Amino acid sequence: MAQFFEQISDRHRAFIEAQQIFFVATGTGGGRINLSPKGMDALRVLAPNRVAWLNLTGSGNESAAHVRIEPRMTIMLCAFDGAPMILRLFGRARAIHRDDDDWSGMSAHFPPQPGARQIFDVAIDSVQTSCGFGVPLFDYAGDRDTLRAWAEQKGEDGIRRYWAEKNVRSIDGLATGIVATDD
Repeated sequence: MAQFFEQISDRHRAFIEAQQIFFVATGTGGGRINLSPKGMDALRVLAPNRVAWLNLTGSGNESAAHVRIEPRMTIMLCAFDGAPMILRLFGRARAIHRDDDDWSGMSAHFPPQPGARQIFDVAIDSVQTSCGFGVPLFDYAGDRDTLRAWAEQKGEDGIRRYWAEKNVRSIDGLATGIVATDD
């Protein structure tokens, strides 16, 4: 049975910190809904009503575009081993880009990652847990090194060029705020 909580408890925090993958959902009123899997040690609980996650360069930049218009964000984690549970964090997010004043302070919460492009600072307004009985069991084999190797090969200048070519607009044509030339 689903239960709602006003904040992240110590038990919730322990569960979050034990997971290797999380999912992020965002959307706007008229566009596509985006749902993305995330990993690579990129989620931090900063306070009982605040989390942050590090967003690495990818083929799209939907979450950044969406939160500029509609800051609602849902983060979901589920147990793939051990006791079953699904945990959802409902909140309002803001994107912090690499050129923003807040970047250095927020990035200190994460290990350095080549290709890091945004940090999402999420104010949590409710937490939901549910049974997770239907989630299958999986064994964690490790993080893929492909994205890290790709970003290292591109280098900082190459990553910024990639952002200008591929990450300025969402698939629905919405501005992402990633580069100064973006509107």
